[in-house]
Parts: sequence; structure tokens; C-alpha cells
Amino acid sequence: MPIIDLKLPNTILKALRLPQNNLRRQQLRVLKKLLKKARFTSFGQQYRFDEILLTKHPGKKFQEIVPTFNYNKIYKEWWHKTLEGQSDICWPGKIKYYALSSGTSEAASKYIPITNDLLKGNKVVMIKQLLSLLTYENIPYASIGKGWLTLGGSTELQKGPGYYAGDLSGITAKKAPFWFQPFYKPGKKIAKQRDWNKKINEIVEKAPEWDISFLVGVPAWIQMCVEMILERYKLSHIHEIWPNLSFFVHGGVSFEPYKKGFEKMLGKPITYIETYLASEGFIAYQDRQYAAGMRLVTNEHIFHEFVPFDENNFDVDGEMVENPEVLMIHEIEEGKDYALLISTTAGIWRYLIGDTIRFVDKERAEIIITGRTKHFLSLVGEHLSVDNMNKAIQMASEQFNICIPEFTVCGVPHGNFFAHQWYIACDDAKADPVKIGAFIDDCLKELNDDYAVERNSALKEVRLQVLKESQFMDFMLQKGKIGGQHKFPRVLKGKMLEDWNAFLAAATISTKENAKLSA
Repeated sequence: MPIIDLKLPNTILKALRLPQNNLRRQQLRVLKKLLKKARFTSFGQQYRFDEILLTKHPGKKFQEIVPTFNYNKIYKEWWHKTLEGQSDICWPGKIKYYALSSGTSEAASKYIPITNDLLKGNKVVMIKQLLSLLTYENIPYASIGKGWLTLGGSTELQKGPGYYAGDLSGITAKKAPFWFQPFYKPGKKIAKQRDWNKKINEIVEKAPEWDISFLVGVPAWIQMCVEMILERYKLSHIHEIWPNLSFFVHGGVSFEPYKKGFEKMLGKPITYIETYLASEGFIAYQDRQYAAGMRLVTNEHIFHEFVPFDENNFDVDGEMVENPEVLMIHEIEEGKDYALLISTTAGIWRYLIGDTIRFVDKERAEIIITGRTKHFLSLVGEHLSVDNMNKAIQMASEQFNICIPEFTVCGVPHGNFFAHQWYIACDDAKADPVKIGAFIDDCLKELNDDYAVERNSALKEVRLQVLKESQFMDFMLQKGKIGGQHKFPRVLKGKMLEDWNAFLAAATISTKENAKLSA
């Protein structure tokens, strides 16, 4: 029976039928709901939530009284108390679940609080997105009620002193309603597997037994899994084994660099659906076919604020300054990059999530993710964003008819000046690093005026090295960043760059030693 035929609880139906007001009004309603719920917590008392609620302009008063936070600051001042078992700190009650999130640039795990209120909001957004498929053209509705293969981290949670911690997918699966279980693949047993390689192998073995219509996950890991299935069963495309495969729900990174290689594995076109589901909450989703961006969730469980991503608000390392300029949704402009601050039903307050977004349609609140606050290159003022990089990689893939599923960039010295060093994954023997590097350089000059100026000044050279895709995966495995939630960083800096250079040096030595043995 298709999911959309199920009778939903009245509370969810009520939420799905919220009146469509303007975005500012929606967001103020959400803010008031958050403040009312948390006003008796330690956080709410210290930052005078009752006073904010009584003012004529609660949004502005909220910004005046409550400071902004990054993870280290909010953990040091507040969240560590919840991990110690204290109740009513940032959200009413005791926090029983935490999503472990390492991000792409941090070494230590972050403990992100998860509450039933947050999961309920996430569930409502998920159902809204599912219902939005009814507006798509030529959708095979019968396939919606078939199997969903979700490739995420282990659903087995770690038990702490009074709480459970693990991948958000694990917490969501533990809290999933009974009616979802028949559709969910790979099923509870395989999903609990902590060993990523064993999990993938078990999925490959079970693949012929399933009728999959949805693939859900980060593009790199989904593509790897599908390639293994094709190789295992000697298939020319995945539709030979899953004829009803119709949708790929993806998020976390831009899909464009993966699209060319992904479509080689298909027997017929499928529908791509982009989501923005972070450990901190379900932030945005694509709600209409061919949309330029994702619809920001503005009327459920998240209050959004926007910090212009420029030199006035962020330093050269991507750290936000003490008192940044912060805008509400009615104050933003289309076409500009903003760092996102969120406040949620999990006791997350004015929290810098680390992503940068851009509004492509302000009236519809449609956004695209343009990168990370720390994943950009501006050694000499070139202001190179991940969005620029993604577009250049996509153009290079089309120009040379090659698949580039992974890439990363770093800044390196060049005499008294600087250079950019690119590393791309491509298993095609015809990939010429000199030609590809020159083409990407030219593309970036067209896409970014600041980059073009600096290429004639202090940014003296662009170098490119072609690697095997397996090398990117092996590095992630070595770092313990294997699984559905982990993405290869598009810009390497600091300790991660040191580890990458050491990894490549070790691989080079190993290759030379093997060559000597062969000789």
C-alpha cells in the first residue's frame, strides 16, 4: 500500500494544513513558539525569554539579548550540562538522544541534541516533501509505496550515562513509526552494522530480494554501492535488478559533479530530489520539479537568521566575528551568500551551522547550498566558493566527457606568492591533468571576477593532479569518516591538509616499492 494512502495522525494533518502567510510572519510564529516552550529553562531564564515575548518586535529583541554561538561556545557554556544529565538547560526536560556529527573539517565528534519535538518537526517536513511528489510530472505513483534504500550510518546507538548517541539516521530509525518499517531497506539488522564494508557487502547480497523505488543518501556512497551491485551481478545498469527505481533523494553536497557518472548506471531516467537534512534539523527540501533550489522550512520547528558571508563578518579562516551583522528572512537579498544561524526545538539557539546558502527565489524561500564557512579559498582575495568549484568541475566533466566524482582544493605557497592545488578523482585513462587544470582555471575566471583579478596578481599558478576515486575513499576510511553522513571536504586546510599530504606521500612510497618488487 503506498505511503500516501496512509491515515495520518490529526496533529500532523493540522501541521500540514497551516495557512500560508508571509515568510516573516511564519518565522516570527516559530520564534514565539520556541521562546514560549523554553522560557522556564536555564537558557530561557538567563536570556529573558519572557521579556522578549512581551516586546512589539520579538525578532529584533531576540537578536539584541541572545548572543550567537558556534559549537564550541554553546557546548562549553550550555550543552555539556545536558550530557552530564541535567534537565531543563536549553530545552524542557532531559536530553536523551544526541546525534554524533564530525562534519568535514573537525576531528572530534560533536554531540548535537535531539528531542522528540525536533523529530516530530522533521517528520512533518518529510511528509510534506513526499506529498509534493503529487505535483511532479510523469511520476509513477505506484512506485512510491515500494522499497526505500537508505544508506546511512549505523543505527546501533552508543549508550552513555543516561543518553544514547549515534548517527541521526540511527535515532530516526529507532523513533520511526511502525508503518514505515515495511518500506525501509536495508532493514534493522543490516542498518545496525557498524562495519561499513560489511554493511555494503550485505546490501549487495540482499539487493536481488528487494524492489527498490527510492535511493536515499550522499551521492558518493550511493554511487559506490550501486557500482558494487552492478559488478557483483554482471549488470549493464541498475534497472535490470530494480526496474521500479524512480527516485534518488540526495543531500549534503552538490549532485552535479556526480550526475554524469551516476546516470551511466541507469537504464532509464529517474527523478532527483534534493534535501537539506542536517543533524541539527530538516532545514530545506525540493518541493517542486525542476526547481532552482530547495524550499526553506519556515513554518515548522526552525527559526532562521542570516549572516552575510563577507570579510566584515568572517575572518580569513572562516570564523565568525564577535558581533556580526545578522538579518531575518524578510531582510535578505537574492544572489548573495549568507551563513546560516538556526534556533530549533532541540535547544539550539542562534547556532552557526557552518553552511553558506544563497536565495535563488526570495518569494518562495528557495535556496541553494553554496559551501561551508571554512570551505572556501581566499588566500589573496580570490573569494573562491564551493559553488564556483562545483560549477567548474561540472563544466570540465562535460567538456572532456569524463566523470569526476570527487575533488578537493588547497592553497599552497608559490615563491613569495600563492597557488591553488587541485586533486580530482577520475578513473578515465584519457584524463589529462594539464588540460583539465587549464580549463578549470578559465572557467573560474569567467565565474568569479575576484578570482580573475587575482590570477593576474598574487595567485600565480593553478596545479591539478588526477587520482583514483579509491584514493579519496581510502583516505576517508583512514580518517574514520566512512558512511552515509561523511563527505570529502572540498577545501583542505590545517590538520586535514597535513593528513592528506602524508597520505599521498605514503601512497607514493608504496607504489614505488611495489614497482621495485615487480622489477
